[in-house]
Amino acid sequence: MADFRLPKNSRISKGKHFPAANDVVNVRKFAVYRYDPSSDDNPRIDTYEIDMDNCGPMVLDALIKIKSEIDPTLTFRRSCREGICGSCAMNIDGGNTLACTRANDEFEADVKIYPLPHMPVIKDLVADLTNFYAQYASIKPWLQSRTPPPRDQERLQSKEEQELIDEPAACILCACCSTSCPSYWWNSDRYLGPAALLASYRWLVDSRDDSTRERLDELEDPFKLYRCHTIMNCTQACPKGLNPAKAIAETKRMMVERKN
Repeated sequence: MADFRLPKNSRISKGKHFPAANDVVNVRKFAVYRYDPSSDDNPRIDTYEIDMDNCGPMVLDALIKIKSEIDPTLTFRRSCREGICGSCAMNIDGGNTLACTRANDEFEADVKIYPLPHMPVIKDLVADLTNFYAQYASIKPWLQSRTPPPRDQERLQSKEEQELIDEPAACILCACCSTSCPSYWWNSDRYLGPAALLASYRWLVDSRDDSTRERLDELEDPFKLYRCHTIMNCTQACPKGLNPAKAIAETKRMMVERKN
């Protein structure tokens, strides 16, 4: 089982069981990680039996039903419910994903739900992403152009130039990729991780940006970029089908070409 930043000398215990009503026929069990650092000595797994004939199709629907009808103390993030905001990122059945994009019917056995792995837990399924967002901010994710914009028009790009930023710009910062990366687990204090490096690549290949050299200089560090060991978990975990590993490899190539 992945390390969910448990308190020292703690263990995950068996928690409460919330059975379905006796007349419910179509039942599915959801085993949910519960932990409140302010009051709990140990995390626990609470099990909820859900009437699937009266529940929406997605895992997020089941979580909303649990909170609304069974246990209002359950805490998780959610927003758009359409795979756009990234708020409901969590570990479901052993893989990082978005709860709003995974159907309950995909799982044959009990659905096991944990917070994103190897992150401090604020409460239950809510991971602390403070460091993750700080790393994203550190790559200066905005256009840096020293040339004045054209008069009375936008900064134009060719279709080919625009296509270079299409994929990396689609990142929703859900953190599924970074929290699936062993290099990030071991060095998250210094390694920027797949999400931040994908965002960095988005600006490195933007034809309108004039700070490519400065951006590469910022990444010239034994840890920030080069702790990537091409494990590829990030690409496999991305719920948007993006390829952070390729972006990191391309950034390394740009580093070499700059020096030659």
